[in-house]
Amino acid sequence: MRLYVHRWGSGPRIVFVHGALLGGREAWRAQRPLTERWTVLAPDRPGHGRSPAARTDFEPEAGLIAEQLLDEPAHLVGLSYGAIVSMYAAARRSENVRSLTIVEPPCSGVVKGNPVVDKFGADVRAILELTDVGPAEALRRFFRVAGVQEEVVEPVPEVLLRGINQLFGARPPDEAQPPLSELAAASFPIMVVSGGHSEANEIICDTIAEATAARRETVTGAGHLVPDTGTPFNTLLETFLTTP
Repeated sequence: MRLYVHRWGSGPRIVFVHGALLGGREAWRAQRPLTERWTVLAPDRPGHGRSPAARTDFEPEAGLIAEQLLDEPAHLVGLSYGAIVSMYAAARRSENVRSLTIVEPPCSGVVKGNPVVDKFGADVRAILELTDVGPAEALRRFFRVAGVQEEVVEPVPEVLLRGINQLFGARPPDEAQPPLSELAAASFPIMVVSGGHSEANEIICDTIAEATAARRETVTGAGHLVPDTGTPFNTLLETFLTTP
């Protein structure tokens, strides 16, 4: 499978890996100002945007990202499920990763036994297994669990219809056990960012940051969709990418 890749700007490469529902063009719209100084590559993950359909699964997707977008040195940024994909991809081709930024990965399996995180993981899994509700209600439930501060309008836009249908049957993120020890041993810097809206997400991000000796940051104002804050997130990211 060849991923469709949106490409903007010029300069050092940043690969942005989106999460659920929206493809690369829509998910990273607030990062367009970065194209004045960076080459921004935003792939559509399988089943999103203009990429071919396939079941959502972080491990084979990581292989696609590593093979097709880390063929030369690049900074890697992942949001939500895309952050899980990015962690696996970075470990697969670490020699071409200049830095790794992880934004609210829902990999609750890294903190098994914590009741808050366990409930979050179960709630996410329940969304993936929905069969008895329409797309609008499924989106509302997903937004509540994920911490997306948006209203669901009807009729549901086509991009969200495709996104929620792609989410159904996805490999649950609580099955992910990212290669944290490999990431900790890698030579590139790591930053973990959360949105300050969810206790479960804060615990997950704290755990990953501690295990990988990563820089730990919080950007509030957009819930789970941290990059949608625009300037606050972009400034933090550029500072991280340009700090020796």
